[in-house]
Amino acid sequence: MEEKIIDESKQGEALVIEAKKGNSKKLFIESYGCAMNFSDSEVVASIMAQQGYNTTQKLEEADLVLVNTCSIRDKAEQTVRKRLQKYNAVKRTNPKMKVGVLGCMAERLKSKFLEEEKIVDMVVGPDAYKDLPNLLKEVEEGKDAVNVILSKEETYGDVAPVRLHSNGVTAYVSITRGCDNMCTFCVVPFTRGRERSRDPQSILEEVNQLAKDGYKEITLLGQNVDSYLWYGGGLKKDFKDATAIQKATATNFSQLMEMVAQAHPKMRIRFSTSNPQDMTVDVLHTMAKHPNICNHIHLPVQSGSTRILEAMNRQHTREEYFSLIDKIHEIIPNCMISQDLIAGFPTETEEDHQDTLSLMERVTYGFGFMYVYSERPGTMAARKFEDDIPEATKKRRLAEIVALQRQHSEIRTKQFLNQTVEVLIEKQSKKNEHEWSGRNPQGLVVVFPKEHYKVGDFVMVKTHDCTSATLIGKGVGYSENN
Repeated sequence: MEEKIIDESKQGEALVIEAKKGNSKKLFIESYGCAMNFSDSEVVASIMAQQGYNTTQKLEEADLVLVNTCSIRDKAEQTVRKRLQKYNAVKRTNPKMKVGVLGCMAERLKSKFLEEEKIVDMVVGPDAYKDLPNLLKEVEEGKDAVNVILSKEETYGDVAPVRLHSNGVTAYVSITRGCDNMCTFCVVPFTRGRERSRDPQSILEEVNQLAKDGYKEITLLGQNVDSYLWYGGGLKKDFKDATAIQKATATNFSQLMEMVAQAHPKMRIRFSTSNPQDMTVDVLHTMAKHPNICNHIHLPVQSGSTRILEAMNRQHTREEYFSLIDKIHEIIPNCMISQDLIAGFPTETEEDHQDTLSLMERVTYGFGFMYVYSERPGTMAARKFEDDIPEATKKRRLAEIVALQRQHSEIRTKQFLNQTVEVLIEKQSKKNEHEWSGRNPQGLVVVFPKEHYKVGDFVMVKTHDCTSATLIGKGVGYSENN
């Protein structure tokens, strides 16, 4: 059992871009897992477009099938395996089709995929996408192709991503890759490598192009955006204190956000994900200063127990997390906070679980992602701890967390009831073809009658009803940002 109180997932969708004239080959690409995987797929599609591939939604007509994988939980891996079986069933009727695995499963299962199970033609890690053309040549020569070498420099800052399955309104902009935090339950440092930041100028250029193309909202993306740090200006040999010069010329996350916010004051800016131990007060002040930076922080906590947090190597205590929450509300009073939580981490007692529930009561999150603990091979938790919590106990604890989050989501949603909120229209409502769906700055979904409005409009909506996680209203005019 796993549940999330948020509606953002496009998992498993075949992603498509506008056909590039002259391209004759077909690429079918699916993405699973986090937003970074979807962002990476846009980089891959851009690289392959230069090799003569247009994307398709029809698996049967594809020359090349790529699946961008996730290893964060066992369920995600099992889903990908089922898809690989489907690909290979189609491949039997189309022998020219090539199948490749990208992303986080590539490093962990490369030998199984290529040598033992022989279910794919190539395996490509997150830092090796530029090598795809060479790997394809190896496949065409009848060889197994693999490149899962992790880089300390690659950021793909020089690749202009195509926008897969885009609504033309919102887009991801990757600013960091990898992670250095070494949470004991997490495979990311092993599958995505060390943390590195992208040149701020290339980030700004990408945002400028998105604005030119009519996009109205971007999400600055990274495993840990608050660790963003770019040493600019270069170092000169005639300076004695190189460290001081680095600090003087560095761009941190707060400065990067300010740079983007000032460049495009009518473009909404979001970011994800933050690590509590790395979030600084200057980021909060920058958010408060610029009205186009959305008042929403996704702040994973994982557990409400300081003992479990220590076992997870989270580098913050329950009390330190509360202190940060209080500082956020002090500086940004109307900020929405969302969470990640894990139920049933090894050695978790009933008292630890109650600590998680009481932390939720103290914070009252707007929404979040909640999962049972899934042991991942190779992580410190797998090496150090026995997965000793019975599955039934894990599921019961998760159900209690989800139920409490539903209550809190309703509380937070009702705070915006009978108010006028700014909504960026993103798409048609799933439940009513006569209504638009969009989000307010706090990240809450808002639906309202279409009338004369269109996708991409900023609309002021007067709310009059709500569900536990969705506001319902009526447009009362365009926002000044329109």
